[in-house]
Amino acid sequence: MTTVPQPANDPRGFLEALFGAAVARADPMEVMADHLPPRPEGRLLVIGAGKASARMAEAVEAVFGPCEGLVLTRYGYARPCKGIEIVEAAHPVPDRAGLEATKRLLDMLAGLGPEDHVLALISGGGSALLCAPPEGMSLEDKQAVNEALLASGAPISAMNVVRKQLSRVKGGRLGAACYPARLMTLVISDVPGDDPSEIASGPTVADTSTPEQALHIIERWNIAVPDSARAALAAGTDPVRPGDIRLARSETRIVAAPSQSLEAAAVLARQAGCEVRMLGDALEGEARDLAREQVRMARGIADAMTPDSAPVLLLSGGECTVTRRGKGRGGPNAEFALAAAIALEGDPRIHVLACDTDGVDGADEVAGACVGPDTLAMAGWVAADAALTDNDAHGFFARVNAQVVTGPTLTNVNDFRALLILPQG
Repeated sequence: MTTVPQPANDPRGFLEALFGAAVARADPMEVMADHLPPRPEGRLLVIGAGKASARMAEAVEAVFGPCEGLVLTRYGYARPCKGIEIVEAAHPVPDRAGLEATKRLLDMLAGLGPEDHVLALISGGGSALLCAPPEGMSLEDKQAVNEALLASGAPISAMNVVRKQLSRVKGGRLGAACYPARLMTLVISDVPGDDPSEIASGPTVADTSTPEQALHIIERWNIAVPDSARAALAAGTDPVRPGDIRLARSETRIVAAPSQSLEAAAVLARQAGCEVRMLGDALEGEARDLAREQVRMARGIADAMTPDSAPVLLLSGGECTVTRRGKGRGGPNAEFALAAAIALEGDPRIHVLACDTDGVDGADEVAGACVGPDTLAMAGWVAADAALTDNDAHGFFARVNAQVVTGPTLTNVNDFRALLILPQG
């Protein structure tokens, strides 16, 4: 049994221990072996992309031994592999390293035969790392689209429709490039609902979205895209629909998901005497709005508690969004935490942690933040409100020493939010 700090004695230490348990539950080295088939005879090519992909490749070689292949991951997330080449590239906005590595990956897939096997390792972040814009779009155009999507406040499912329609690898096209080889995709989920077609924009999974839907999303969310993107949508790209013969020899397995990580945290919380209430692993929406909603719920629970009540823990996952209105760098978990701190107004009964399980909230090398009754008192309500208005939650929490910094976690099962409600008296 893992020992965690008592919630009443060390609320922040308790919440950070729960977050650590959630991250550990999704470690590829712990979960991959149970999902790997026997190593196939003949040629095996390992490919992949995502923040967890290098760790996944490391886990594959721990079972299979050295393998041939190429995997893309975020800068700082590489792992030592014996045969699989690991390439680092930029996230969340693609760069030339990702562009060139994606081309090399596609070249490796050319000429595969029916006796060959491909193992694809896909996790969140793969959408930016796999960069193959359609004809007529430059890398700079692709970067402009990604930046506009990230600032739009659109939900991840809507962003992914646009990404799929402006790519030669997303929306099942990478999987189609593997044909006629046999393909198995192992996935670590970072999206609400664990839909494989949404994870990293579904590079090996059939897609049902259309260019017309992408154009509607661009208009609906006022997303500024270059003319070349509109031209590419008008021209269309080769779709990979359900039933496509090129995916007939393909299988997909999810090896880790947000619900499993939340449950790992819940087990520890119950051991520490908490009553755990799951709010769901697929919550979406504007970060600040979701924070206010959960604070209202927490304060209502606190008001109904008696001095001898057990602590209550509210757990949730999913993927919040930030509509960038100010000059800050966003970060949905930090923005959730800051909006929660403001809404709590120093309530002594409630502590909040909001972190991204990949260790990177938005574009900053910070997992998120932990707030308590004294958070606003350290800098003042006016400073907190100004930071929220400017989307500068990371800057605010750096000033009050409330950031949670983990470094690369080598996995990614999306947001982790916990509200700890303690009885008073």
